[in-house]
Amino acid sequence: MTILPLAGVALGSLGTLVGQYLSTRGDTRRERREQQNAQRTERKEAILEFLSAAQRAEFTADEITSGGAPEEAEIRERIHALWLAKKLPELVCSPETAQAAHDYTLALHTLLRGDPPPEGAPAKSERRHAFLESARRELGTASAPLRRSLDPHEPPPAISDR
Repeated sequence: MTILPLAGVALGSLGTLVGQYLSTRGDTRRERREQQNAQRTERKEAILEFLSAAQRAEFTADEITSGGAPEEAEIRERIHALWLAKKLPELVCSPETAQAAHDYTLALHTLLRGDPPPEGAPAKSERRHAFLESARRELGTASAPLRRSLDPHEPPPAISDR
């Protein structure tokens, strides 16, 4: 008869330990999920800020290419903002996305300065598309590359063309 109360205490202790283990395991998963969501949000904000600066720089570069003459101060401000915003993906994104941001920034910088792009260099639109595809993969939203042509019958590029 003295064994029955002892078995009850042992089972109760075991039940408490199992409950604590399951609770801790659930908390660990939740914390990991929250951390992943926070990192994704940080990457998304960095990408959006870079795209905002790139869009303003591209608008000014298009103005120059079209024969316009924006103020030198505006050009310098666009270049400065672009290079500053480019550093954000370098800090929080994958090396692939950071490199794509760098390449796109160099292409825009060349256009903003009014210099001809190096011979054989991809156009700024190709650099932009490469960055966007990399950013989509970074954020987990890419399944296949988007079609970038105005022709709706042209198929999107193959996944291996990334």
